[in-house]
Amino acid sequence: MNYELWNTRACRVGCLSRCRTAARVLVAIGFVSTVNVSTASAQQTVTDVLSFLMTNRAIATDDFDRDASAATQTRDTIANFLVLELASLPVSTSSGGFAYRLDPALGINVRSSDSFGTFFVERSLTSGRNQASFGLGYRSARYDSIDGRNLRDGTLVSTASILRGEPQPFDVETVSLEMRTDTVTLTGNLGVTDRFDVGAAIPITRVSLVGQRLDTYRGTAFTQATATAEASGLGDIVLRAKYNVVRSGASGLAFGGEARLPTGDEENLLGTGEASFAPRVIASYDGGYVGVHGEVGYSFGGIADTLSYGAALTAAPSARFTIVGEVLGRRIDGLGRLISSTQAHPRLIGVQTIRLTAVEETVDSIVAVVGFKWNLGSAFLVTANVLQPLTDVGLKANWVPTITFDYAFGG
Repeated sequence: MNYELWNTRACRVGCLSRCRTAARVLVAIGFVSTVNVSTASAQQTVTDVLSFLMTNRAIATDDFDRDASAATQTRDTIANFLVLELASLPVSTSSGGFAYRLDPALGINVRSSDSFGTFFVERSLTSGRNQASFGLGYRSARYDSIDGRNLRDGTLVSTASILRGEPQPFDVETVSLEMRTDTVTLTGNLGVTDRFDVGAAIPITRVSLVGQRLDTYRGTAFTQATATAEASGLGDIVLRAKYNVVRSGASGLAFGGEARLPTGDEENLLGTGEASFAPRVIASYDGGYVGVHGEVGYSFGGIADTLSYGAALTAAPSARFTIVGEVLGRRIDGLGRLISSTQAHPRLIGVQTIRLTAVEETVDSIVAVVGFKWNLGSAFLVTANVLQPLTDVGLKANWVPTITFDYAFGG
């Protein structure tokens, strides 16, 4: 279609009504000439499929560079949000639920606290010399929104054309995404000394994406593209250490560190592609029945430098059962957020193009967690909790459940 027809003498002298009519005709002709349904191969990477879905395919913006830039920024932001959820959210606390100390009077190891500790916020207490634990956890997340925009109902506007002065676009391209992650995490912890713990976490993740792009012209909707992607494999491995510098009973102060290795497939959003390290300070007051715990840390590398903090409240009504509530926050430097930008069409007078794009910005994310830890018998411990985001930053999945089984030995 030849858009040079727009440069007629009548338009150049300012006949705006004729230009608007011509714009409608030209866009309609261009739309009809391109109506077909594209399908992305399931064998492509998750990043490839996101790029395919976010790229303008129907609306004639006549500005390839802006289209490509907006699509790339949107894709990268969504990908970073997903990787952040998978590779940066905390895994279970490094110390096992059972913590022991040597009782000099008895000459044997006894439990340091009736509480089994926290979920994700660290406590200062360490496991004890030669005490080890292994765990197997499962977490599932189905994402419903991104930066406050619904992902699943088809209202996420990718590109739109609107006539200046009209309240609604006459041509809208929307994207719907069904995104889900399932993660199995193997954890291990070893008490090297009475005050020093080391541990590791190995996540195995499955990412699935189903997407559709619709073009709606003057109320009539046409499917422009559909796409699916699925990937599974090793995520970013976590290595951790903690040293208890001050101890008074089960209370105290500790310093910890966490390194995340870039072992996950970056193209399939299973990992960040970059190593990161996060030192932290941990403080606890544990009165036996009730405990209060807090930590603050800063992560260097990975997706973005991140200030993290958290607080936890534990209650142990019996020596076999602990109730836990936590709040965790992150301040992420330069991660970005999605915005809608509007520019004038380079050729069509009176027509403006709306694009979904992104800007770099420091953002704050807060989540709440509630659940329990239950000693089923012997050294077996089952942990169940649900995580609820309290902010709309990034990808949001309501009520993310996690269940973990731990076994401790050496006590």
